[in-house]
Amino acid sequence: MFEEDYIMRQIREMVRMMLKLLFQIDVDGESEEWFRQLMKDGILKELLETVDAGRIDEAENRLYELCEEGELANLKVVLAFYDYLNGKSDEFLEGCGFSREEIREDLKDLVSEFGLGDMAETFLRGM
Repeated sequence: MFEEDYIMRQIREMVRMMLKLLFQIDVDGESEEWFRQLMKDGILKELLETVDAGRIDEAENRLYELCEEGELANLKVVLAFYDYLNGKSDEFLEGCGFSREEIREDLKDLVSEFGLGDMAETFLRGM
């Protein structure tokens, strides 16, 4: 239980740090406006609906396809996706065959697609 909480906190803080450093988005100060703006695009909304339906692997596959485009703006979608997924209960994740550790590793892998793997690794090791 403690380890799961620790991993959950790592993921949340990594997302916040990257949003702040790369996009000057202060999650606490922006009152989630950045998230609402991303939802208007439709891609994030579709991904989150797929997660809510219990099809996390399917949503992640779509996310990986999105990242192949290499646009830095898609990193916001990645960060929002994993922040949302990280907010799901342990029971929900387990029911979908997922774990917090998998969220952390997949987030790190996708961040690496944008050339930021060292930053993610350093942050996750430092906590």
